[in-house]
Amino acid sequence: MAARCIECGFDEDDVTAVDVAEQLSAGVSELSDAVAAVGEVPCPVSGCWTAIEYGGHVRDMLIVQRERILHARTVDTPPITPMGRDDRVAWGEYDGLTATAVTRQLGDAADNLARTLRRLGPAEWDRRVIYNYPVRSERTLLWVAAHTVHEVVHHTFDVRRHLPGADRLGHEE
Repeated sequence: MAARCIECGFDEDDVTAVDVAEQLSAGVSELSDAVAAVGEVPCPVSGCWTAIEYGGHVRDMLIVQRERILHARTVDTPPITPMGRDDRVAWGEYDGLTATAVTRQLGDAADNLARTLRRLGPAEWDRRVIYNYPVRSERTLLWVAAHTVHEVVHHTFDVRRHLPGADRLGHEE
């Protein structure tokens, strides 16, 4: 898989099929707590997303990843269509969301994806997709799941930078 992320410290190699659903659920719980703590506070760094926009993005990413995994269970090595993450912000998809609403929705999306992950059989973890990130290549469903958990952890890191006194250096969307 990938090396340890230099920004958030997450290591996708630490994820296994046995624990990925629990890691996902725990990560989304931490993200929800961070979004609730930051709430409507604007991003202190020009050009970055708000905590609520991060929450909306992760909610959407969880929904999309679940659909990608379900698709890969029925089609051999399907290409993955980009989700349009920046477009969703530009289109106003997250306008009007509240911290309360987005954290509830995050929980629902995480529960659905975790349930799907728990139902994958041993051979299904090795099924492949053509994934576009970080470079277009074949990836296993285990990689997709680990990458999804990394996204959750990394965006929790991003949201926590909105808190007073937080480190403002590092990753920006």
